[in-house]
Amino acid sequence: RFDSRRVYIRLNQHYTEYRAMEDEMNGLYASAKLFNVKLSEYKQLKACKRELVMLKQLWDMVYLVRSQFAEWRETKWLDVNVENMEMDCKRMVKEIRGLDKESRAWEAFNGVDGDVKNMITSLGAVGLLQSPAIRERHWQQLMSATGVKIVMTPETKLADLLALNLHSFEDEVATIVDRANKEQGMEKMLSELNATWTGMEFEYDTHAETITPLLKTSEELIETLEDNQVQIQNLMTSKYIAFFRDEVSDWQTKLSNADSVIEIYVEVQRTWSHLQSIFIGSEDIREQLPEDSKRFDGIDADFKRTANEMSSTPNVIEATNKDGLFALMEDVKDRLSLCEKSLQEYLETKRLAFPRFYFVSSADLLDILSNGNNPSKVGKQLSKLFQAMGNIKQPEGDSKTALGMYALDGEYVEFTDPVKCEGRVEDWLNALLEMHCKTLRDVMADAIVTYEEKPRSEWVFDNPAQISLTGTQVWWAAEVSMAFARLEEGFETAMKDFNKKQVSMLNDLIVLLQGKLSKANRRMLQTVCTIDVHSRDVVINLINIKAESADAFAWQAQLRHIWDEKDNKVKIHICDARFTYSYEYL
Repeated sequence: RFDSRRVYIRLNQHYTEYRAMEDEMNGLYASAKLFNVKLSEYKQLKACKRELVMLKQLWDMVYLVRSQFAEWRETKWLDVNVENMEMDCKRMVKEIRGLDKESRAWEAFNGVDGDVKNMITSLGAVGLLQSPAIRERHWQQLMSATGVKIVMTPETKLADLLALNLHSFEDEVATIVDRANKEQGMEKMLSELNATWTGMEFEYDTHAETITPLLKTSEELIETLEDNQVQIQNLMTSKYIAFFRDEVSDWQTKLSNADSVIEIYVEVQRTWSHLQSIFIGSEDIREQLPEDSKRFDGIDADFKRTANEMSSTPNVIEATNKDGLFALMEDVKDRLSLCEKSLQEYLETKRLAFPRFYFVSSADLLDILSNGNNPSKVGKQLSKLFQAMGNIKQPEGDSKTALGMYALDGEYVEFTDPVKCEGRVEDWLNALLEMHCKTLRDVMADAIVTYEEKPRSEWVFDNPAQISLTGTQVWWAAEVSMAFARLEEGFETAMKDFNKKQVSMLNDLIVLLQGKLSKANRRMLQTVCTIDVHSRDVVINLINIKAESADAFAWQAQLRHIWDEKDNKVKIHICDARFTYSYEYL
């Protein structure tokens, strides 16, 4: 039996008995030999000796295992070298298996073999339990599973752990250790999360006019916030969340609040910055929108107070998780929306009064409206309302009158009559629009009349570039029509004669281009030459196809500028389409 006591004493007794019987057998063999008598072989006695040897070898192994295990049990569990002990156990198993096969039927053999195997299993569990991820709660879970209570300290010995019968709870140990490792990963992630947001602070700029702190949101902050929210969401779906559920839920709330507050705060800040100079800095707007101006005063006070409180708490999590902050920002946003809506409705009335306001941004329109009583400042925005008007000319000492207009390239055109820039800005801009068209129409009429009074090479410099270009095309269309009329009268070379005149006038302009010219005049002459070349090619084509009438399709298909003497306006014809020249300054 494996639980036998005083084994070696009993073995010695049996061995002594065996020796006595062996001596007696040897005496009988000697006597029988003298008398030549044959005796039996006493096989039972020989079998007894063999079993005694087998028992001695088995119990030697049992005591070797027991003494080794006893020594190991006194080792502090943190000092247990699981790898070396497992190697020793495997060597023991090999030696046990090397014993006589007949001894395997004995209980002692199975007992020592089972002890070594259990020790191997237990050592494997101990190795798992040495994981740094194991916490006190995991020991409590293990003790609850095994039903054995022990106190875990650095002084705890291997014997205490073996008392838990770890070999019988191999699966439970593996499950607990696996959970501990997973929880350690969560613990590490939460620790990193805490370290990240403890050091994460907002950066601020300063509003130029009010010295109010303006929040700067870096890409790093936004990316970190988004990444951490995804990590927290993944933790919430983990089956190992139980122990950290409260902490993870707390972080989920904090980061969600931070995300929501930053998003709405930046939106409110952007809108406030845009409207602040309008509702606070523009007296005109305050007069036109008194209720909304009063509403914005409250918004301005709330936002400035919140901005100062935010800047005094630089930490992102602390600043964005203040009670009532998100609700306040939502309220401010709603009130700002009302101000924006009223402002847009007000701007729409201005756009309806002067449709060209649709071509400018709200910011530029507000700038124009706020400076409506200062035409010199509005003049800087005219290029956004008119194609080529860069500014207006005003007499000294009179800032409410416009004498003429400057092009973007510096060309100046004197108005037919001065324009009074008084009253609502949309009204005097409409007057400016009408006058600039009337002026070009009047100048065009004079240019058409004076075209034949001097060489074209001189005439082109007497008028604004736009008039020179348009007048040239008007007279080209007129002279082609006259050439057709002469052809119908029988002058067969009428179109060829006009073509020669075209070439001559074109050469005159080329000579001028080779001389010294201002940048604006050079550009004007280059454009006239380009048009002349096209016009020459059209006439050559008419000659080549032998067109004999102004009704020829090759001529009707051309874009022709026609001077209407009745209306004193330029009309544009192409095929059967008719348009009136708009006299927009180009």
